[in-house]
Amino acid sequence: MCAIKTALQDSPSVQTVRGPARVAQFLNIRTLGPNHRARLMRHLIALEPQDRYLRFGYTASDQQIANYVERLDFVNDAVFGVFNNRLKIVGMAHLATYMDADGSNVGDFGVSVSPSARGKGIGGRLFERAALHARNEGVDVLQIHALAENAAMLAIARKCGATVHRHGPESEAYLKLPRPDLESRLSELLEESWAGLQYGAKAQTRIFCGLIAGFQSLRKSASSATKACSP
Repeated sequence: MCAIKTALQDSPSVQTVRGPARVAQFLNIRTLGPNHRARLMRHLIALEPQDRYLRFGYTASDQQIANYVERLDFVNDAVFGVFNNRLKIVGMAHLATYMDADGSNVGDFGVSVSPSARGKGIGGRLFERAALHARNEGVDVLQIHALAENAAMLAIARKCGATVHRHGPESEAYLKLPRPDLESRLSELLEESWAGLQYGAKAQTRIFCGLIAGFQSLRKSASSATKACSP
């Protein structure tokens, strides 16, 4: 815990997590629940061995990933997901919180993004979303444990103002969070509301497209039957 103390002391000022919902980026970041376990499983299983290594610190097997997903605590922790237009999870973040020996509330952040969705700022947005939630939950410092070779994750942390310390093959990043206020709480409410609207719109679009496809299939079948019955 000394590293956390040092990180807080080294921070020149309290970092302000950008609160207003970044609606302009049109990212569907939703708070996930137990009903999303299957989708989370599919997202993580699809990761390549190197991606699993960077995410978990070891090359997790399918069974180890399954155990991780099954143990996710959606009551005490927070899990966020980014959905594509097909309502598949292409990015997820896990925020686990605990109280250290000094009585400080600490949030531990982990993230993964599907290869097809990289380069779009999803990892950074998930970090901001998790930081906003952590702030509103009274978390004092957000931390990331990452392998030193995980340059993408460490770049996200530094960009958001985190202090990074390297310990051999591993690195730890710490971001001091300000106290929650009305703006931060409204920002999170807007984030969640916007995500719900986006998700609902995508779900309705998929239903509509499914109905159209079904209707076209029926028309094709009826046309084929008519031709078959023609003299």
